[in-house]
Amino acid sequence: MKRRLFSLSVAAAAMSMSLPALAQTKWDLPAAYPASNFHTVNLMAFADDVDKASGGKLKITVHAGASLFKAPEIKRAVQGGQAQIGEILMANFQNEWQLFGADGLPFLADSYDAAQKLYKAQKPLLEKKFADQGMVLLYAVAWPPQGLYSKTPINSAADLKGSKWRAYSPATARIAELVGAQPVTVQAAELSQALATGVVETNMTSGATGVDSKLYEHLKFYYDVQAWLPKNAVFANKKAFDALDKPSQDALLKAAADAETRGWAESQKVNTDTLNTLRARGMTVAPPSPQLKADLQKVGQTMLKEWQEKAGPEGKTLIDSYAR
Repeated sequence: MKRRLFSLSVAAAAMSMSLPALAQTKWDLPAAYPASNFHTVNLMAFADDVDKASGGKLKITVHAGASLFKAPEIKRAVQGGQAQIGEILMANFQNEWQLFGADGLPFLADSYDAAQKLYKAQKPLLEKKFADQGMVLLYAVAWPPQGLYSKTPINSAADLKGSKWRAYSPATARIAELVGAQPVTVQAAELSQALATGVVETNMTSGATGVDSKLYEHLKFYYDVQAWLPKNAVFANKKAFDALDKPSQDALLKAAADAETRGWAESQKVNTDTLNTLRARGMTVAPPSPQLKADLQKVGQTMLKEWQEKAGPEGKTLIDSYAR
């Protein structure tokens, strides 16, 4: 009898010890950018905040550098439940839905204040789209303004003609077409190799990506054209979100709001810091010539008109709201 009671007590203790483990939910978060990138650092802080606020009930593992899914695969992976949460550059998905690419239109929103205003107009439409696709938008953070990198001096759009131009979204591919460059689709994780092998000669991206990918090792000029500020969005599978208890949902949403505020502030700091790093690494960092800026603004006007024709009533709603 004593032996049986002892066995029962041991079993009960084992069960009680395993209850927290049974109650714990684990999520995977694929991300396309390296662990050192400020977006990824922000994701790590977000995951840590969720862990603490949920009392360890919700654990999010961030998989940086496209190690779990490549950049174009992440949205589908979350939508299909292969991952519970993910981060994407929305402009990459413009062909799926034009409004994903609104913040990738050259010179529509070319400052942090303008980018915040665009996001405010865009957010209700984004939330509805993600919900229609079985997902929950958690937060979005802008990249620093996009500039032009080149091996040789660029004084006008004519100097870009025939160059091998790295495209990472439909918008960047269209810019290449309009200036007569050759668009080559290369995601961030593959950019260094593309430069080293001569696949890419010119590129429009942020100072942050320039430092991440060590563009200063292959390209000599950076023109701070501040063309647009594309956003990364973080979102969850709705079924996975709905399966959480209310305290865990609240913890997730609060951490997301904090990550959004923190991320926008960090983006501005990173913009200054990374341009200083490019200079220190030997790159010529300069404003665009008046001719180059005028040429690129003309490209932006053409692309906005094309985008509005494709985006239809939703696009008009967004632009009208942004213009108020």
